[in-house]
Amino acid sequence: KFADAQQKQENQIKAVRSFIAQGVGAILIAPVVATGWDAVLKEAKEAEIPVILLDRTVDAPEDLYLTAVTSDTVYEGKVAGEWLVKEVGDKPCNIVELQGTTGSSPAINRKKGFDEAIAGHDNLKILRSQTGDFTRTKGKEVMESFIKAEGGGKNICALYAHNDDMAVGAIQAIKEAGLKPGTDILVVSIDAVPDIFQAFVAGEANATVELTPNMAGPAFDALDAYLKDKKEPAKWIQTESKLYTPADDPQKVYDEKKGLGY
Repeated sequence: KFADAQQKQENQIKAVRSFIAQGVGAILIAPVVATGWDAVLKEAKEAEIPVILLDRTVDAPEDLYLTAVTSDTVYEGKVAGEWLVKEVGDKPCNIVELQGTTGSSPAINRKKGFDEAIAGHDNLKILRSQTGDFTRTKGKEVMESFIKAEGGGKNICALYAHNDDMAVGAIQAIKEAGLKPGTDILVVSIDAVPDIFQAFVAGEANATVELTPNMAGPAFDALDAYLKDKKEPAKWIQTESKLYTPADDPQKVYDEKKGLGY
């Protein structure tokens, strides 16, 4: 059984309650925001239905879910920030930031990690930071406003996007403003989806931190062990995060990811 909540928490909660009513054996969910889950998770627990969180965490007591399979999203932001620190060296660099969905754990943590990485480097400064809601359309729209507000983009040294989709949208806005993404404005983002590697090939992006798609595998392994012998998994199953740049044969990586069905 599958439900598409269209990026809305109220739809996710409604779907979870529907699954509980149907008496499913387990529920896997990628929570769109971190708060507001206690009541429905308690309902699942009372129904003895294990819940596994994918990709994102929640601000709720740990006994209300079986485990969370996620990357270290603070670390992802830190890797992106450390790359930019190394890339610009001592040169002044004004940064614009496209945040993820407001209130979501990846947005909160990817900002935290990036801020930690650039702290103490006075030549790096975040000029503007606004949500692009993890979408290409919104990423392009917000980047257009950043460019307009910052002298046609001439005051912007780098873009940090909390995911590649927003970065791809922003790249289009940069090009439409008559600037060259990847050169006039450095682009660093997170996820490592195929289209960002196409941007690498075109010379329009500079770095991405991979968010591995292999979360369902560890989730089902943990669920299988739990259902067989009630073996409680760790509350956090961490996935790998890896930095990619154009030096990593982006066309080959793109082909591999498309071959896996991304």
